[in-house]
Amino acid sequence: MSTSSVAGRTAHRASAGSTTAPQEAGAARERPSARRHGAGFWLVAAVFVTAMAFSTVPTPLYPLYQAHDGFSTFTVTVVFAVYAVGVLVSLLLAGHVSDWTGRKRILLFALGLESVAAVLFLASPALPVLIAARLITGLGVGMLTAAATAHLHELHSVHRPGASPVRFEVVSTAANIGGLGFGPLIAGLLAEYLGAPLRVPYAVFAVLLLVGALAVALTPETVERPEVRPAYRPQRVSADHGDRAGYVAAAASGFASLAVFGLFTSLVPGFVGHTLHHPSRALAGLVVFAVFGAAAAAQVVTGRLGARTRQTVGLAAQAAGVVVLAVGVHAANLPVFLVGGITAGVGAGVLFKSAVGAVAGMAEPARRGEALAGLFLISYLGLALLPVGLGVASRSMSLTDALTWFTGVVLVLLAAVAALGRRRNTGR
Repeated sequence: MSTSSVAGRTAHRASAGSTTAPQEAGAARERPSARRHGAGFWLVAAVFVTAMAFSTVPTPLYPLYQAHDGFSTFTVTVVFAVYAVGVLVSLLLAGHVSDWTGRKRILLFALGLESVAAVLFLASPALPVLIAARLITGLGVGMLTAAATAHLHELHSVHRPGASPVRFEVVSTAANIGGLGFGPLIAGLLAEYLGAPLRVPYAVFAVLLLVGALAVALTPETVERPEVRPAYRPQRVSADHGDRAGYVAAAASGFASLAVFGLFTSLVPGFVGHTLHHPSRALAGLVVFAVFGAAAAAQVVTGRLGARTRQTVGLAAQAAGVVVLAVGVHAANLPVFLVGGITAGVGAGVLFKSAVGAVAGMAEPARRGEALAGLFLISYLGLALLPVGLGVASRSMSLTDALTWFTGVVLVLLAAVAALGRRRNTGR
């Protein structure tokens, strides 16, 4: 899956070292102090959390939108699909361009798109406006994920030249996954206790996004823009990033792990409210946060495990979790459902962290943004396709039966990931 970008290679042919930690003393003297890059690392991480949290703010609010416009569970998956389409289009068209235009420029543009979406959310709760806002949110997220991840890698490398990439791997994936969990939690609490539930959460995040833009403006740039801008071309997906088998295995892991996260950011709040008869918006947000929070915590705890051990832990935990989740669904038992979700979240978080770390490490500096964009593209296909398929299936069967089929599909995917990993290891 590569995004073979001639532009990225041309832009960095003379300055590939400027994209990551400069090894030569002369290059180091020309850059801002390592301390400034260290502060920038944490600022970008905080902005990453905020932007990803904003993308999941509607999650506990979907039942309210359904009540407002009277649309079905299937329509919720359509709204979710529109968001995923925005992410995928953005990754294809712009996920890699920060390799030559600069990380900060892309991050600021992405935050601007999310701010526009926040204004739309505030303007009206009508379904057409909701769809437009979700599409624009997806466009912003697609631009931001690859650029922010690459920026964190480079800021870490300058701040700690020669150090282990563990801190980068933990922070970047925890910011991504943890942010997705904070959005529903904050939105659920604000909607439950402050009134105006379809406006207050977006107003809060609109302010946070503006603060985030200021933080990005204060961070050092890690890419030198070429004097002559390379010819633009959309991203093409390939596995040509130093370790073809490793890239394929990482992409498969990302696809499988984000499929579970897609389930919890689309249909689960409605399932908790209707099938499990717990309509609290705060509870819906808490359930989603518990899953994503467990994923982020697992990423931190397993940070120093070897790659093969992490993959084994991730596969086992996600497989066990989706099985327990299915049991909780059939028993209509919230505690069992929650245990299954948390366990699946742990596994998915570990798998996704391993995938990001592997791709960031194998890609050459001049193509790191495009390599990560390709990974996120495949991963977000998993985020979109399986939950949307679940929504389509719910039109001809009960949501409980559809969730059972979802479990089976995820187990098959995990078996495929395990086979790819085993084949890669035995092929060495």
